Amino acid sequence: MSQQAAIPPDSLIWPSAQQASFSHCQSITLVDHGLPAMAHYLQMMRGMPRWIDNLMVLRNRLVQMVGLKDLGRLSAVNSQRSPGSYEAGQRVGIFTLLANTDDEVLLVDSDRHLDVHVALLRRPSAQTGQCEVVASTVVRTHNLLGRLYMLPVAPFHRLIAPIALRRLRKG
Repeated sequence: MSQQAAIPPDSLIWPSAQQASFSHCQSITLVDHGLPAMAHYLQMMRGMPRWIDNLMVLRNRLVQMVGLKDLGRLSAVNSQRSPGSYEAGQRVGIFTLLANTDDEVLLVDSDRHLDVHVALLRRPSAQTGQCEVVASTVVRTHNLLGRLYMLPVAPFHRLIAPIALRRLRKG
């Protein structure tokens, strides 16, 4: 089961969290198979339930009416590409990659109304053979449109993040 957590101060997302208008963090403990953080992130996105992707389709249709971009589906990641092949500046699904290390990925999407940073941090424990996976999201709104946008999005995010993390258990 995933649980709500504080954004870790050693995470790459920490500096962005200091200016956030919204932040959310969830963690889950898994058996450590030695997978890099990007492998966990890609698995999480590929395993996104269809109803969540359908919500993204609805979101995209609605926000285009106010001039915001169509992000696509959360699950639209390249399943043929190896986790280590992603480099900073490249797209990974709906986000742009800022950093890709064995233990953490940091991604961003920016639009005129807000910036969204997403981090997935992997914390293996050699003693237990387990790995804590921490997913953090930080949003900085730029204007009234961003604040209004987050009113319905924030509750959905708090619902979706734990579901996405739990899907990592299903492998």
